[in-house]
Amino acid sequence: MLHVLFQMATSQKLTEHYLTCIICSGVFSNPCTLVCNHTFCRKCIVNYTKTRPEAISAKSLLCPFCSKMTKVSAPERPVEEWADDVKPIFLIQGLLDSFGPGSKDTTCCSYCKEEGETTPASVWCYVCDDALCGRCVRIHNRIPSTRHHDVTYLSGEVKVKRRRMVMCKEHKDESVKLLCKDCGKAVCHTCCTIYHRQCASVVSLESEMQAMKAALTRATGNLSQRKEKIHKKIETKKSKLEEETFRFKEMESHINSETVKAIEQIKLKERRLLDELKEMSDKYIGQMKADIKSGEMSVQMYQQQTELIDQALQSECDMDVYEMHQGCEAGDVEAVGDADLMERRRIARVTFRQDTDKLSKALDDLELGEIEVLYESVLDLKATPVLQDTTDVRVAGDTRTAWPTGVTVLVVGGTDTVVVTDIYNSSLKSFYTSNNQPGHSKLLLDGGPFDITKLTHDQVAVTVDTKQIVTVKVKPDLELLTTITTSKLYLGITSLTPSTLAAGSRSPPCVDILDMTGNVLRSISPLHKGNNILQYPDFLSTTRTGNILVSDWGTKCVVCLNPEGDVVFNYRPTGDTALGDPGGITSTSTGDILVTDHSLHRVIHLTESGQFVQNLLTSKDFIQSPRGLCIDERGWLRVCLLKGVIQTFSCK
Repeated sequence: MLHVLFQMATSQKLTEHYLTCIICSGVFSNPCTLVCNHTFCRKCIVNYTKTRPEAISAKSLLCPFCSKMTKVSAPERPVEEWADDVKPIFLIQGLLDSFGPGSKDTTCCSYCKEEGETTPASVWCYVCDDALCGRCVRIHNRIPSTRHHDVTYLSGEVKVKRRRMVMCKEHKDESVKLLCKDCGKAVCHTCCTIYHRQCASVVSLESEMQAMKAALTRATGNLSQRKEKIHKKIETKKSKLEEETFRFKEMESHINSETVKAIEQIKLKERRLLDELKEMSDKYIGQMKADIKSGEMSVQMYQQQTELIDQALQSECDMDVYEMHQGCEAGDVEAVGDADLMERRRIARVTFRQDTDKLSKALDDLELGEIEVLYESVLDLKATPVLQDTTDVRVAGDTRTAWPTGVTVLVVGGTDTVVVTDIYNSSLKSFYTSNNQPGHSKLLLDGGPFDITKLTHDQVAVTVDTKQIVTVKVKPDLELLTTITTSKLYLGITSLTPSTLAAGSRSPPCVDILDMTGNVLRSISPLHKGNNILQYPDFLSTTRTGNILVSDWGTKCVVCLNPEGDVVFNYRPTGDTALGDPGGITSTSTGDILVTDHSLHRVIHLTESGQFVQNLLTSKDFIQSPRGLCIDERGWLRVCLLKGVIQTFSCK
């Protein structure tokens, strides 16, 4: 009882507050919502508009609440029809369908109620939009025009939602029940008779409902996949945002540190220059003071000698005069005091000479560092590939020739890091450049790693030929995170969502959808003419739409599967374009597909739908026995070669 009261109260409140027209104060009748999101009865808004000359001249419906104009789609029609094409918003229509006059009472028979009786209803007719008692339903079933109506038996307190009847715009008293597949239009019976007599495929809408709902269900699945993929990208971007924000702060700190170092070097030079100036100035000033002192002593000595000569001249002894004369003739008098002034390396002058141009050039040439910006790029497959770099995968400690089979590129802390599997040396390797110095890292595994896929901006997953899948963190040095033991030996691998992987098995030949613990969620073994399309699905990749690309060395084909296991296309050409030994596979941001052909020494370019375009790289481009390949954020193509190197090509 409380539940019924609650429903009644809810319906009443919704009707009073949200389903009432402010013009007529009644529940919406044939409502329409204007551009300002205010809703009125069609008849009410038309009548109100007819009273406002400015709205008539503007060929618009005028909102009485906010005075905003809503342009009509067909102003040449009578004013009474201006609101016919203006629909109510989904929320208002949904509330009306659920709680408005259209959601009729199912407890009593509608027809008996009109006669003043309250006979309990037992059946609801969706076409008539009425509740029927047992007697009336028997009559309903005997009438030819109503005996096939869609009905349901009522039990307990059932509230049946009214089916919204869509009426024909031209024949307003007829509902739209037919679909012309030739014209792609939903029509009424009269429209069908008048306009679609020559059409070959006219069916009832009801007969197409199952197919339409199935198509919408598939569309929902595709949208969910896309949503999951976008969600994965968003989470990756968020993680990268945190990392980049921290990295920018580190760079800012580094720039400040380098500036402080440069200032300290300048201050050191300043101190050395000032110290040298003080040393020389002290020496020069000391020298000048010594000269003054020496001069003053010489003056005193000359004064004394003058007095001695005067005394000799005044002496009555001839011998005194003679001795003084002999001293003057010998030069003793002039030489007295001059010896001190003949010191070597005397400073003549101290000056500060500054080469302004040289100083300015030195400051201009002073480099604290350089900001390098890497822009996201798209691989231009119409351009001629140009070899940019060759990386030797063999490193110190390898006991065998390196054989790279899978490759991917991650940007870790602003550093491009190439991560590659080396099956012969049972190791995963990373190659990068830090502070203008090349570096590498090597992670030994329990078996030979084959294929690799990127999980996040700094994590990868790798298949190992010991029935293992390992996850590894790239810093850019490598750190083992987890080891997943699987029930099958997987070679090819690709990431579908943050929580699922696709992996290819040879025995049995299939592509399995796995969770991150190795559990098989779905196993895909597509057939063609009764035979399994897959034999050696050794390389996998995920398209931009979430489908799985499979490069199968056994059946010499490229297969595109959706996650449900349906075949989107199967590329198995003959003649000049026939595949020799298909290997690594990847797709671009534009949907194009690239596949290596091991035995024919080439990289093939296919369209998103699996059509051959061109041989992008061949032996003429020094491609020999290619295996894995990938495209990095620069738009550069990296290709693994049997001779133990990774070649990097740009197409711009």
